[in-house]
Amino acid sequence: MATHLPQQRATQKPEIPDKLYFRIGEVARLCSVAPYVLRFWETEFTQLKPNKSGTGQRLYRRRDVEMALRVKRLLYDEGYTIAGARQAIQAETRSKRNGGQPELPLPQQQQATQLAEARLHKVRKELREILSMLSVPIPQSQVRERPAHTPAAKTGLFEM
Repeated sequence: MATHLPQQRATQKPEIPDKLYFRIGEVARLCSVAPYVLRFWETEFTQLKPNKSGTGQRLYRRRDVEMALRVKRLLYDEGYTIAGARQAIQAETRSKRNGGQPELPLPQQQQATQLAEARLHKVRKELREILSMLSVPIPQSQVRERPAHTPAAKTGLFEM
């Protein structure tokens, strides 16, 4: 009677071919899991989201393949639960986002910020000028008297 020993886990990362898109079968072979496992992982890990063709075929990009391999390593090799692996990936994503960005804005961002600030300064100045024009009292000699028979509904800026 033959006993089935668990497969040895590959500790080295499989080489991902240099392609733009991979079908689910290719990704399943690279990850050594069944296609239904990848479909399940898509529901559990928001970072794993392949595009779909017009016919509904899943088209994985390289980053999706790398994410699937990362999920597999967390679940199978490191013993994480689905929830634990999800938290680990979210923490990695946050640390990459925070640690990978420079503290100071890039030169293009600085130029765009300076341009926006200059536009805002100009708009503020124009608004202050308009406000000063509107807040000047009108001399009584320029005030036009309304006829007494004008109904109250027709008073205001848009008289007919």
